[in-house]
Amino acid sequence: MKSLRGITSEDLFQITWVNDPTPSPQGGQLVYVSRKTNEARDGYSSHLRLINLENQKERPFTSGDKDHAPAWSPDGSQLAFLREHEGKTQVWLIASDGGEAQQISHLKYGVSSLLWSPDGLNLLVKSSVDMSEKDENETEDIDKKLPQELVVDRIRMKSDSGGLWNGRRTHLFRVPIEGGEAIPVTTGHYDVGDYAWSTDGESIAWIAQFPEEGEEHNDYTLTNHVYRAKADGSDVQQLTPEGYSFGRLTYAPDGQSLALLASDRSYGNATLVKLYTLPISGGQPVCLSKDWDVQINHSLVGDMRSHLTNTGPVFSRDGLSILCLATIEGSVRIARFARDGSHAEYILPDEKEFYQFAMLENGQIVAGVADVLHPGDLFLYTQPDEVGAEPIQLTHSNPQLDEEIQLSTPETFWFDSSDGLRLQGWMLKPAGMVEGVKVPTILEIHGGPHMMYGFTFMHEFQILAAQGYAVVYINPRGGLGYGQQFVNACRGDYGGGDYRDLMEAMDYALSRYSFIDESRLGVTGGSYGGFMTNWIVGHTDRFKAAVTQRSISNWLSFYGVSDIGFFFTEDQIGGNAWDDTEKLWKHSPLAYVGNVSTPLLILHGEQDLRCPIEQAEQLYVALKRRKQTTRFVRFPGANHELSRGGHPHLRVRRLEHIAGWFNEHL
Repeated sequence: MKSLRGITSEDLFQITWVNDPTPSPQGGQLVYVSRKTNEARDGYSSHLRLINLENQKERPFTSGDKDHAPAWSPDGSQLAFLREHEGKTQVWLIASDGGEAQQISHLKYGVSSLLWSPDGLNLLVKSSVDMSEKDENETEDIDKKLPQELVVDRIRMKSDSGGLWNGRRTHLFRVPIEGGEAIPVTTGHYDVGDYAWSTDGESIAWIAQFPEEGEEHNDYTLTNHVYRAKADGSDVQQLTPEGYSFGRLTYAPDGQSLALLASDRSYGNATLVKLYTLPISGGQPVCLSKDWDVQINHSLVGDMRSHLTNTGPVFSRDGLSILCLATIEGSVRIARFARDGSHAEYILPDEKEFYQFAMLENGQIVAGVADVLHPGDLFLYTQPDEVGAEPIQLTHSNPQLDEEIQLSTPETFWFDSSDGLRLQGWMLKPAGMVEGVKVPTILEIHGGPHMMYGFTFMHEFQILAAQGYAVVYINPRGGLGYGQQFVNACRGDYGGGDYRDLMEAMDYALSRYSFIDESRLGVTGGSYGGFMTNWIVGHTDRFKAAVTQRSISNWLSFYGVSDIGFFFTEDQIGGNAWDDTEKLWKHSPLAYVGNVSTPLLILHGEQDLRCPIEQAEQLYVALKRRKQTTRFVRFPGANHELSRGGHPHLRVRRLEHIAGWFNEHL
């Protein structure tokens, strides 16, 4: 029998991700995206693969190394997809039986998404539009060798994913399949979100927030609307009332209504996303999931996926029900709601992460599914309504994880907090643990805070387990998956009940797992988890080493430097930097830096605009000035997504720094 080895950080270079299962409307086959790291270019490569659903045989379908977002034509004769070529992403077209793909869009700033028209003659695509309205001659006269100033006139002047605002807005264009210029469909000082083409092709609907009358930007508004227009963009109508934040939409098969994922913002940023329907004439949205205290969306934290398109809502072929992803108690499941509101239910198993799915013409479901030992594969559920029915596994993307590597399987536990909350957590034992030997243990804390740990593969946790650490991770109050009051419970109380939950989780783990060495405890987390790591080391010395990642240390400066600083701080902490200085400082870990004695490693991306690196610099300088044990690692070119979708070699180095610090101090 072949001996298994422990997983390493460099195994990231061998992992394959499978995304975007897209069945042909003709039946019998589907296309999906296969994505891997490109070690030579320190990036990622992706191409499309075709699976025959009858015999499960597959083959490469496109030859590009940055192909994604596949979409079949309505008759199944062609496949449109996005390809990055010579630094720009455009729409390409390939016949269903293969051959050479042809580029059909030539938009100046590329294309970010696409939809077929119901008649198959056009594509509706999203692209950027320069709103600066500079004269072309003026632009040509600029000496490109000289540095140019950036004139800013809006509060939302940057984003973690896009950098400094470049004066562009995202809008819709119609691209004829037979060729010709792309035709603008929407225009104005707003950004188009999700969009859909009506079933008859006569109209389109999209999500946006038009600026108030007399305003050029809509930066202060956290809600938006659904708009409907003729297919050419004329006769625009606002369909929805004030007070909602809409995320996804789709037309019903009969074209008479829309299904929507939205929040009514009754609990600010902590409000659960619900499923709504809306007549195409507009009016008050009807909530189909009002009796479910559940997040109707994918909100599971992991380090294997980044920037995936969330699936849903998806209508059944007869239009009588709507399928969505739902985040619940560590799982992401598929939920089905009757369109008339008469009933709702989960289908398919729990204790997994269903991260994408698609419905076939015959009602079968193909889904991307991950679990605690696998980053994800495609499965065909031929009997989605039959409890216990075994699916057909269509892809086997990472056989090395079964054949070569010894992984640890986490154990779920539940306990009651001191104030009566039911909390869920996991224990990941060290791989190859010897009975009777005590082991060092790491507490991991998720970001968000309105996200959730759960039943998915975590490379970072498995690396720590491979190096002899037990890993404890829980969902403290503020996380999703346990109802509206639970997710709202940390707002205005950062470092209060959430801190107690984490400490009580360690107390519970120590009482339950006798192999934990209480003298060798570590703690780490990123984003909100980084904030909480900073908070912990300022309030207790029970941990002998800590690693804080892309963290918050000072709410006063965060308010003005983060891309979400002003509204996130007001929503989560409950104040601003000038009227509520004492409140923001009270909740800032930097205020307690004088108490820190735990050796602290600080990891941060240079281009992180969500939690800018000055947050790390303040903490590091304060600790250094106090001559505490600390180290600061800065990752060039890395934003807030470093651990999930950053440069592969920096992702590897990050994992090595985490394990190295704990090895050094534990």
